[in-house]
Amino acid sequence: MSSNYEDRGRRYNGDDDFDRGRPRQDRGGRFRRRRRVCRFCLEKADIIDFKDARFLSNYTPERGKIIPRRITGNCAIHQRMLAEAIKRARNIALLPYTTD
Repeated sequence: MSSNYEDRGRRYNGDDDFDRGRPRQDRGGRFRRRRRVCRFCLEKADIIDFKDARFLSNYTPERGKIIPRRITGNCAIHQRMLAEAIKRARNIALLPYTTD
């Protein structure tokens, strides 16, 4: 018989090989997600241009709200810069405040 049949009755005894195909779990049964990296830090961006409406529209959904940091994965500094750029673009009518 092959070794596959021998492993069928095996129970979890502390080996990490047992749940190799399953995602790791935190306490309380929640799955741990991979930490998102700030896109602006990777590109070493000093400023975020408010005149680039196409780029800024990636960070606003159809309703016109600013997507939060926990979803975009931006660091705090760049999220503040992004929010300010979106607000400036709205002020000069490059981006809409809301949809009709």
